[in-house]
Amino acid sequence: MKKNSISYDKALKRVEEIVSMLEKGDRGIDELSELVKEASGLVKLCKNKLRMTEDEINNALNEEE
Repeated sequence: MKKNSISYDKALKRVEEIVSMLEKGDRGIDELSELVKEASGLVKLCKNKLRMTEDEINNALNEEE
């Protein structure tokens, strides 16, 4: 599955899963690095989706005025 095709909710849930794994502290350094990279990409995706949604809402509100 491409990152861009994942929904905001699924991305957020995966970030929460990764944080939970990291908090346990039982991952090796290689896996830890990969998990952090994955979480970072997902957080960026979530931020972009939120920004786009905010823009769409603002545009819709401005059209009504």
